[in-house]
Amino acid sequence: MMKEYDVIIIGGGMAGLTAGIYVARAGKSVLVLESNVIGGQIVNSSSVENWPGDYRVSGADLMKKISGQATELGAVIRYEKTTKISKNGEKFAVVTDESEYNCGAVIIATGTEPRKLSGKQAEDVGERPISYCAICDGALYKNKPVAVVGGGNTAIHEMKYLEGICSKVYSVHYDDSIPKDAEAVFVAIGRVPATGYLDGFVELNGDGYVVASEDCKTSCPGVFVAGDCRTKSVRQLVTASGDGAIAAAGALDYLRK
Repeated sequence: MMKEYDVIIIGGGMAGLTAGIYVARAGKSVLVLESNVIGGQIVNSSSVENWPGDYRVSGADLMKKISGQATELGAVIRYEKTTKISKNGEKFAVVTDESEYNCGAVIIATGTEPRKLSGKQAEDVGERPISYCAICDGALYKNKPVAVVGGGNTAIHEMKYLEGICSKVYSVHYDDSIPKDAEAVFVAIGRVPATGYLDGFVELNGDGYVVASEDCKTSCPGVFVAGDCRTKSVRQLVTASGDGAIAAAGALDYLRK
């Protein structure tokens, strides 16, 4: 028998977990589906200084507290990758790589994912390891040469961190060749919305972001979007959390009607 919840949230970052807290506090059953690491990309930050109430806190510790709050209130978290959403009458079917669920409303909060290398740079890498997080993987290359691909602030921060660990850190821009002696390649060339599974189900803009305004409503009634994967001008922890609360309120209102 297919498992059913009042609300299913796709994505376990700040937006998704905040939405889970609000839905659970309203006494509704809620499932949070996360394909990677609970907490989202902020767990890779060693120090978060712009979260109100915690002047300095690691991203991992912050998200551990928030995920713990969500589960204590009754939210269910499962590590499964969502592959498809469809609407069957008044219910939604959410298909993952492991199971299938029914629900009355959906909140999309899958955030963004790292942009991959392409063309000659992808060929240059060959069999060498690729990482998208210096804090996560830098220690693996202690006293070894590495390369950082990218020219923005993220790439600069990655390089500064790696310079304290590695014997040499090459700065590689978008069209440059990757040095042959680099033993690993750290990629910091931006992020793209993780919305491929939504194509044709809700409206996406030309860059793949879910089209929605501040009410977090998508083009499909009963489906809401929160966090970095929606069209918006500011993408920060606090705006993701705000989106989560708004999307949850919208979902609860939709269920009532």
